[in-house]
Amino acid sequence: MSRPLSELHVAVLMGGLSSERDVSLSSGKGCADALEGQVARVSRVDAGRDLAQVLAGLKPDVVLNCLHGDWGEDGCVQGILETLQIPYTHSGVLASALTMDKDKTKAVLGAAGIKVPGGGLFDRHEVASRHVIEPPYIVKPNAEGSSVGVYLVPAGANSPPAQVGAADWTYGEQVMVEPYIPGKELAVAVIGETTGPRALTVTDITPVKGFYDYEAKYAPGGSVHKLPAEIPAHVFEAALRESEQAHAALGCRGVSRSDFRYDDVKDELVLLEVNTQPGMTPTSLVPEQAAHLGMTYRDLVRWMVEDASCPR
Repeated sequence: MSRPLSELHVAVLMGGLSSERDVSLSSGKGCADALEGQVARVSRVDAGRDLAQVLAGLKPDVVLNCLHGDWGEDGCVQGILETLQIPYTHSGVLASALTMDKDKTKAVLGAAGIKVPGGGLFDRHEVASRHVIEPPYIVKPNAEGSSVGVYLVPAGANSPPAQVGAADWTYGEQVMVEPYIPGKELAVAVIGETTGPRALTVTDITPVKGFYDYEAKYAPGGSVHKLPAEIPAHVFEAALRESEQAHAALGCRGVSRSDFRYDDVKDELVLLEVNTQPGMTPTSLVPEQAAHLGMTYRDLVRWMVEDASCPR
């Protein structure tokens, strides 16, 4: 932004319509609180279908998009912001839509030479009725985040996850099924600076119980974060490099986060997915990595606003 931050009116989008609404409310509150005193005015917007009219009335200088999941993170809201010509944070329409589709993201990353999981898309009713690949495997929606609707089918399981075929399933008719990769859960935050994407560090995530599901991500004490991750140097450097490559290959802007599994027996690093609007909650990985490198939460939020632009 060319104008001083202290003169700006910033609208913080939060809440929204997706299954990740509660996480978004937490992210939005944190960012809005951090901006108080740094900008001229902060408007907290619980984004609904009337978002275009609300923003047209507010006339903010910048939109800080803290929405997660479908509609807010998949290019739809980004399209509204482009139409209204309001500078906004995070990725633009194409990168947002692309990264919300796990199958298409894997195709782009694979073409960029980054190792991604095997498996593929299957009809959810077929997945609920039989093992479409040999256990252990992971079943997850193709276009959701925050580990919503994710199931681990362990080795030796007698039956597939029946929940995927239930009448109240709301996460799409096709689901992603991938072989389970044993080992460490790793995450890398990337900041898209003008000189190119810059990876921050690598976090090793250990769930307190089970695997890294929604509760492990967001419940206080649900997981233990070790940063920098205690992994071999060549794996650490590969995670940083591949996160920057993924950010660039997918056309991401602002902040992104890449999630990996590292099989320490096979010495194999696999990039699972890229998140274009990572959480900014008290347990979130991106602000934790920034703080580790000396960037406070307030500094990070300030940078996000200063990085806003349109078109994106």
